[in-house]
Amino acid sequence: MSPYISNVAAWQESWDRQQEAYLPDREHRFAAMLDAVDAVREATPPRLLDLAGGTGTISLRALRRFPDAEVTLVDLDPALLALATASLGDRATIVPADLSRPDWVAALPHRRYDAVLTATALHWLPADRLSILYTEIRDLLRPGALFVNADHMPDDDLPELTKRLLARAGEHRAARYAAGAVLSWSQWWQQAEQDPTLAPLVRQRHAIYPSGHSPEWTPPASWHLTALRNAGFTEVGTLWRGAADAAVVAVR
Repeated sequence: MSPYISNVAAWQESWDRQQEAYLPDREHRFAAMLDAVDAVREATPPRLLDLAGGTGTISLRALRRFPDAEVTLVDLDPALLALATASLGDRATIVPADLSRPDWVAALPHRRYDAVLTATALHWLPADRLSILYTEIRDLLRPGALFVNADHMPDDDLPELTKRLLARAGEHRAARYAAGAVLSWSQWWQQAEQDPTLAPLVRQRHAIYPSGHSPEWTPPASWHLTALRNAGFTEVGTLWRGAADAAVVAVR
């Protein structure tokens, strides 16, 4: 995997715009996550784990906020890892690993982190595996450190309003696609397949995920809070909410 992609900034921008079509308040959740890290970090440079970090979205923002941070990014997608590697260079340790397997922890360069952060990624894992992963994450944190998961997590006390919010967001997104204002998920990957550097990595991706990913599973935030308590965290709560999305936080 080459770390050199000449137009990586353009690909990062394209990825951000594509993601923001689904998540208009995407930057708000990142800011809330990093505010929480700032609140618990100690005097030493913070050691951060960007879980299922993709192109390095969280890592890049974390390094802008904490330039001396020790960052580890974990993902399995070869195309996204190439973009992350080209963007982050030697500012982060890039680790290819499969979160669906318990041995992913063995690939990490450290055994204690000040924060584990993830966004819009873990909904690909089934309930039983995600529950175990939460325990594995807890074991990677020093006492007082935190884990934040920002994802699709509807409020189960607002079922009808959530349906209306999602329908409204879907209509707005469809209008932007129709006008060519932004690429959809599938269009973005089609574009990546036309890039000479990314094309072979996209083919590798298809081999890893022959049917895409497993079906998305988006339980309410209350499920995550219960699973995190069961994993042994001392404090658990909702850090941020926007429509049908939320960021849950857990402190070891």
